[in-house]
Amino acid sequence: MFKHFKGDLFGGITAGIVALPLALAFGVSSGLGPSAGLYGAIFIGFFAALFGGTNTQISGPTAPMTAVSMVMISGILALNNGDINRALPAILTVFLLAGLMQIGLGLIGLGKYIKYIPYPVVSGFMTAIGVIILITQILPAIGYYPKEDTSYVNSFKPKAEENILTRILREETEKGILVLEDFEETINRAGNITADDMDKEAKGLAGKHASGVIGTFKVLPRALTNIDWLELALALGTILIVYGFKRITTAVPSTLVALVVVSGLAYALGLDYRPIEQIPSGLPVPRLEIFTQFNLGAIAPYFFTALTLALLGAIDSLLTSVVADNMTQTKHNPNKELMGQGIGNSVAALFGGIPGAGATIRTVVNINSGGKTRLSGMIAGLLLLVILLALGPVASQIPAAVLAGLLVTVGIGVMDYKGLKAIPNMPKDITLGPIRLSSEVIVMLVVMVLSSVWNLVYAVGIGLIMASLMFMKKIGDITAKRSNVTSLNEEIWPDEKDIPKKLRDEVFIKHINGPLFFGSTNEFQELADQIPKNATIVIIRMGRMPYMDQSGLYAMEEVLHALKRKQITVLLVKILEQPKYMMQKIDIVPGLIPNEHVFDNFKLCMNWLGGRKERLDT
Repeated sequence: MFKHFKGDLFGGITAGIVALPLALAFGVSSGLGPSAGLYGAIFIGFFAALFGGTNTQISGPTAPMTAVSMVMISGILALNNGDINRALPAILTVFLLAGLMQIGLGLIGLGKYIKYIPYPVVSGFMTAIGVIILITQILPAIGYYPKEDTSYVNSFKPKAEENILTRILREETEKGILVLEDFEETINRAGNITADDMDKEAKGLAGKHASGVIGTFKVLPRALTNIDWLELALALGTILIVYGFKRITTAVPSTLVALVVVSGLAYALGLDYRPIEQIPSGLPVPRLEIFTQFNLGAIAPYFFTALTLALLGAIDSLLTSVVADNMTQTKHNPNKELMGQGIGNSVAALFGGIPGAGATIRTVVNINSGGKTRLSGMIAGLLLLVILLALGPVASQIPAAVLAGLLVTVGIGVMDYKGLKAIPNMPKDITLGPIRLSSEVIVMLVVMVLSSVWNLVYAVGIGLIMASLMFMKKIGDITAKRSNVTSLNEEIWPDEKDIPKKLRDEVFIKHINGPLFFGSTNEFQELADQIPKNATIVIIRMGRMPYMDQSGLYAMEEVLHALKRKQITVLLVKILEQPKYMMQKIDIVPGLIPNEHVFDNFKLCMNWLGGRKERLDT
């Protein structure tokens, strides 16, 4: 491990410096504060490198993981009236569950299957992540915070009062207090509601109402009339430096330059800006309330969110692993990488950090700076820990608008422009009346829109279902076409040219080229209706049918019954192993088609037909 120590040292230090501003920004964006982002970068970066399967991978909070976490955090906060201390155990438990799921995915060997998730789903999701980050950073970039807008918060006071009273009644019901018999206690408890209680509840409702893409658009008109021009200037300055400094040199991370320059100027000039939340000093401590305050009911609705985090982190990490392989001419271990990421996310959750994954940009920086082994990722994590311990109070003076500006650039960068540019050129394989559309574009747009305005988890699920159904439809159409199940007028195979002329008028031969499965059953079921009335024998040649699923099996059974009702003799030629097993299981052979009508090859079938003809003639 220490053979390439010098390169790993420089690679780890550089990657850690690149990770610092993004870790702080992702922590703020998540809703848990900058320290959560920093803790995530420290523990995921160190443990994912130590236990992972990609030597040069640098891991930490990423835009997709933060976006999913942000939605989940806001939901749990809303259930806890905006009280972060009450909500935190449930939030961190979901993060821990996601990490454990990743470990499980690695243990059962699912790492190699992640690559089969359809590109349109990934593309739509990544673009939606960019949209979410961009739009949700508008308010902090212009210095507007809904919870601090007094008139806006006051508009939620009636609803806040209703919520508090409803909670009192619910608590009394749970305790078995009959409200009508002891109404005085209810009145006393309601009388104890303070102005602070009302204000806190109203702020929680205001924050929930203004959260997410839709919430941002709801309050945007109000926000635009309350712009803090200093905050906006700091955010714009940050964005300009991030993009402008890249044109000068890429040797120094432009995000770090923007963070240091804008924050330094704002602090040195004594500007009245809004700083980020205070970063705790000292070593991170385990959040044991994950266990002491564990509540299964609080996290049960977020099981699929944890699964989404686990799968998303797996996809993100393994894609970065592929990039690292291409740059270093090595080969990663996908299942070991998943276990490493899972361990990193689990440990980060125990210390209050947000989840993360392999980060492409940081990994590329590490490799270009000389990183060659897992030691580089561990050094990056340790560097961030040193920065936390030594510069925590300094980092707490960073303007919130600077991190908002950094996140705007992240949102712009994370969008899948390759997928967006390809929209006009994708094959249009779906017809809706006079309109022709691309199924892949539809999936991408549905995932993008639903993820942006509704629910990231459900959007991905719907996208996967749509992509799977459309894929099965395409494969079914292609297979049905190649299987020639739609017509009896087929090309004559070489060994069929010698069929006696006297048999040709009453014998029809059906070829099945390819599997008989749900995608081709409708066409196959039309077979019985296509046979002319003068047909007395149908030969079904099955030597090129390697597979039959349950749908195909029952379609075959239905066709054979239909032919039998028409008193047509069916001969089956060269049934392969899997279809034969299926047909014997439901007694198609020999129950419906006797063994003497099943032949190993076409020559034996012809011999049987010749003998039958002779017997009939005599």
